[in-house]
Amino acid sequence: MALSWNEIKDRALSFSKEWAGTSNEAADAKPFIIEFFNVFGIIRKRVATFEHKVKKLGDGDGYIDLLWKGNILIEMKSRGLNLDKAFEQATASCLRKYCLPPVLTEKCGKFCLTVVS
Repeated sequence: MALSWNEIKDRALSFSKEWAGTSNEAADAKPFIIEFFNVFGIIRKRVATFEHKVKKLGDGDGYIDLLWKGNILIEMKSRGLNLDKAFEQATASCLRKYCLPPVLTEKCGKFCLTVVS
């Protein structure tokens, strides 16, 4: 059942308070994303994969923090690291075969959503 806007708003406020002090990507990325999806009533396991392996445009393989094919790609960084690097890391992968979704980069509660055309 779809959530009402008021329920989403309440969940978002609770989420933002709970995660306000987050600073370590390695320790917090997966639980953060699971709880972020929960704000909208989405069960992450049903729609997206963590550490999705991709081929880079150059040589080698890479990993995207989370990919929900055709919907969203999430790349996270710890506090103090550059979000531009997260965006480059996300878009440097061969994701065109997935109809490159909007890219969400996150660093300790600061979100940047970019639609790549």
